[in-house]
Amino acid sequence: MTGMDKLERRAQMRALRKPDAPDTPVSDAEMDARKTTAESWFRTLRNDIRDAFETLEDQGGRLADSGPAGRFKETAWERKNDDGTPGGGGTMSVMKGRVFEKVGVNISTVHGTFSERFAKEIPGAEEDPRFWASGISLVAHMRSPKAPAVHMNTRFIATRNSWFGGGSDLNPPIPRDDDTADFHAAFREACDAHDPQYHAMFKDWCDDYFYVPHRNRARGVGGIFYDYLDTGDWNADLSFTQDVGRAFLEIYPKLVARRMDEAWTDDDRETQLVYRGLYAEFNLVYDRGTRFGLMTGGNPDAILMSLPPEAKWP
Repeated sequence: MTGMDKLERRAQMRALRKPDAPDTPVSDAEMDARKTTAESWFRTLRNDIRDAFETLEDQGGRLADSGPAGRFKETAWERKNDDGTPGGGGTMSVMKGRVFEKVGVNISTVHGTFSERFAKEIPGAEEDPRFWASGISLVAHMRSPKAPAVHMNTRFIATRNSWFGGGSDLNPPIPRDDDTADFHAAFREACDAHDPQYHAMFKDWCDDYFYVPHRNRARGVGGIFYDYLDTGDWNADLSFTQDVGRAFLEIYPKLVARRMDEAWTDDDRETQLVYRGLYAEFNLVYDRGTRFGLMTGGNPDAILMSLPPEAKWP
């Protein structure tokens, strides 16, 4: 970990901007087209991930005889701005099954105006507090303590500036070196296909971001995290963000399939529940996505979908 602060990270990302990147803002028509493209991608990725997870549910692993396979249930929600005008919304997709104790794969597209206080924290919003944001957010808590929990999200945000952000990190209650290595390798490959700087930079950012100071430990075994990605080549930035989603879709179901046949003990389950307490602490105390959602009038149920269905504190 480097312990870089937010301003240092933004400067690091500005250094990635291409020398020939245009300084003039894009037209409203072009920005609308970009928003539509990004929103459509997040929906497509959501659908592909749900299909992959339901396939694992059908297989069932060690719990194949424990009950019927789970299926995602959709709940649509709408957001209102402070003045009562429509502010977008989203769709929660939650499954509680025999392999996935609880998994949510949510998409949302929201728009409105930041509060004066919150606008000061968002690039481009202090001058003009209007915003638009679309993304996918996923958290999986597994039935088996041997199968790793996981978080993944990617997003596109537009104020007077616009940028991509996201990433994924692996959260095993009982870490396994081969799972960790394979997870990192998948995202290293995705990063290296776009810029040789990306993986080291975004892995370090992930290690910093998902550190839990009051416990003096990391939340999990890491992954990648990035924000403010605006190199001046929007199509390249979209392509990278898409490859992050594809890398997740390629590696995580393989890790679940690898572990879901393994036996576990009561002690393993206890370890899992106590670990979930750490996970919940981070999300409630430190997570910027939680704060962004609550500060912009998002659906609390969708925002707090990340919390585990059961946890313990020692």
